[in-house]
Amino acid sequence: MYSWRARSVDTLGTRRKINIMKTEEVIELYNSFVMPTYRQDPLCLVKGKGIKVWDVEGKEYLDFFPGWAVSGLGHCHPMVTLRIREQLKRIIHIPNNYYNPKQAELARVLSKASLGGKVFFCNSGAEANEAAIKFARAYGYPAKYEIISMKDSFHGRTLAALRMTGQLKYQKGFGPLPKGFTHVPFNDLKAVKKAITPKTAGVIIELIQGEGGINVADKEYVKGLRNLCNKKKLLLIFDEVQTGMGRTGKLFCYQHYGVEPDIMTLAKSLGGGVPIGALVARKGIADTLKPGMHASTFGGSPLVCSSSLAVFRAIKEERLLSNAVRMGQYLKKRLEELKSKYKIINELRGLGLMLGVELKKESSSIVSQCRERGLLINCTQKRVLRLMPPLIVTKADVDKAIDILDEALCDWKN
Repeated sequence: MYSWRARSVDTLGTRRKINIMKTEEVIELYNSFVMPTYRQDPLCLVKGKGIKVWDVEGKEYLDFFPGWAVSGLGHCHPMVTLRIREQLKRIIHIPNNYYNPKQAELARVLSKASLGGKVFFCNSGAEANEAAIKFARAYGYPAKYEIISMKDSFHGRTLAALRMTGQLKYQKGFGPLPKGFTHVPFNDLKAVKKAITPKTAGVIIELIQGEGGINVADKEYVKGLRNLCNKKKLLLIFDEVQTGMGRTGKLFCYQHYGVEPDIMTLAKSLGGGVPIGALVARKGIADTLKPGMHASTFGGSPLVCSSSLAVFRAIKEERLLSNAVRMGQYLKKRLEELKSKYKIINELRGLGLMLGVELKKESSSIVSQCRERGLLINCTQKRVLRLMPPLIVTKADVDKAIDILDEALCDWKN
């Protein structure tokens, strides 16, 4: 078994031994000192490379759910780690009251790759969506401030983003929440029309609801939203925090629909593993937020922007979008084989490398069974298994994952 108690070099260049704790010891420290805000599996990871990760005891895992898509290129992608190391030698943080060349370069790349407008940088998807809320309210001020979102959506944990999230279970215990938000059924254009009032400023949607169970928006529905927002002079906002940066086989999911939003929010895979969020707004409205109206202390640091620029470069040079299409089709084909084998599988949903396997009964225990066999996946909405491997996934990886999932389903069924 691989031992992580290896020798290392400290900052003075001298040799020293690293004494790494066992999983039980780490859990004990968590229980004593870390707030219990997460339901955690008994797994302590210490290393990642590509699509694989290793725990503190040295066991290897195939990661088909790398941080809710944060590690979209896999773990420690060489281009990303190289750019981070290079930037660490120069400067780590530049306050946003000065100009930052890396931020300017990343904004140009993002703009040209998407809406052709301007970018606001922050640190997470929740922050990007909070920025979108403030943007919409500033754009509609003073008469328009309400935002329509979808049931089963997820937009973040901060108070306004939480209120915009269409799942009451996340809101419980935090009232009173901010006003000005309405939830309507997903894929129901008539419900959106009915919800619009003279105070409505915008509509926000995830084109694929991740936490909602991998629910995919219909093309005609999305086109209808665009036409409706144009007619009513509302902002159309796409939350691409999880779908963005190649996850669905296009750089951005909206490119599958032939529809452009007024605002797009990004995070997750954008930084290649480091925390970054962004709001992109189209030309004509991009200057809505003026100096002093919004800010983020750490937003768009040279470190995270260097990492994000490396992500764009890797996606292009390694042709990862086409790989996401091919491997997404192959993964879905292999999952279809399991569906034919197990009647407990109700439906397969998703696009590219963002796929959900809906079972006919609660399935969270399958996640544990897969983990014990060396495969990391996720379960949402109690019955939907989520598989979202990094864009670098190969057929061999898919085959190994399907073999493990097959074993887990067989044991669970029996």
